[in-house]
This record gives sequence, C-alpha cells and structure tokens, in this order.
Amino acid sequence: MHDIEPHYNWLHLYNSVEDEYSPFFERVHSEFVYENTIYNYLIHPQWDDFGSSTLYIKILFVDYENGFCIIEMMGEWNDILHNDIMTFKREIIELLEDQDINKFILIGENVLNFHSSDDSYYEEWYNDIEDEGWIALVNFRDHVLEEFKQCKVDYFVNFGGELDNLQWRKQTPMQFYNKVEQIILHRLS
Repeated sequence: MHDIEPHYNWLHLYNSVEDEYSPFFERVHSEFVYENTIYNYLIHPQWDDFGSSTLYIKILFVDYENGFCIIEMMGEWNDILHNDIMTFKREIIELLEDQDINKFILIGENVLNFHSSDDSYYEEWYNDIEDEGWIALVNFRDHVLEEFKQCKVDYFVNFGGELDNLQWRKQTPMQFYNKVEQIILHRLS
C-alpha cells in the first residue's frame, strides 16, 4: 500500500498546500518518511490525514469560480467505529462549503471497505448543498457501493452506472468535472 500515491498529474494546476482556503494549507509532506497506516500497512506520505484513523484523502482540485472540488480517497471508510463521515464533514467538507463549494466528486478506487452507521451526516451534507449542488462517488468498488445502498445513502449521494467506471486520469479537472456533471444532470432530468 505504501506505493499507492494520490493522483499528481494536476499539481501544476492546483496544490492544496498552496491554497489558503484549503484545510491543508501550508502542510508539509515528506517524500521519505512513512508514518500513516491502514491495517498496519504504511501508506504513501502524500495522502492527507484529516482525523480518521483508517481513511485518508487528497484534495486534487478545487474550482472556486464553478463551485466544485475533486477529492481522492484511500483506506477504510468506517462510520460504525470511527464516524468517518462526521469527521470528514466537519474537518473538510464544511470548510469547502464555507468557500461556496457545492459540487463534490469523491474518487473511491482506493477505498477498500465501507462500514455504515446511519445516514444523518450524509443527509446534513445533502441539505447543505441541495439547491444547486451534488455529491458524486466515482469508481468505488462494487462491495463498497453495496454497503452504501444497504444503508440508503443513495438518496443523498450519486453513484452507479457511468460513475462506476470513469477514465478520469488522462482528463483535465474541468473535463472530468464536465463529464460527471453531465451524468448527474442527465439523471435529474
């Protein structure tokens, strides 16, 4: 797991440590010191710790003008034991919402498991952005999406269909956002 890095091809366009509105502004990352773990396995030091002991993220891109962000995730999303959604909502999402971000793309290729609790924080997040915003889960694993469905989070977040297999790495952030928005708007119409 230590060699799985967050996507870095957009760093010339956006870097969360250089963004004064980012929760990770001026955070220093080591290239050589590995200290965070998932399941007792060291993970790459470029992943950002936001307070969860099993889930890490990287804010890949934020567009304040168009109100969207792209966040890549790594680890185990555990709402039962660690209430990861509460921590994620309070420590990351609310700071972005304060800057008028209301469209969220979460990339879950490296989310290994999801353990649900209740849907209250998902509902709160949805209510915060419901007028013009949305939440899209992209490329999450099938068994993770099944758990999301079982806890009925699908009322508040978008996933499935085309969102499950998007080839996003060779696109620009704007191309990726436009594709996801197109899928979401098509579902809403």
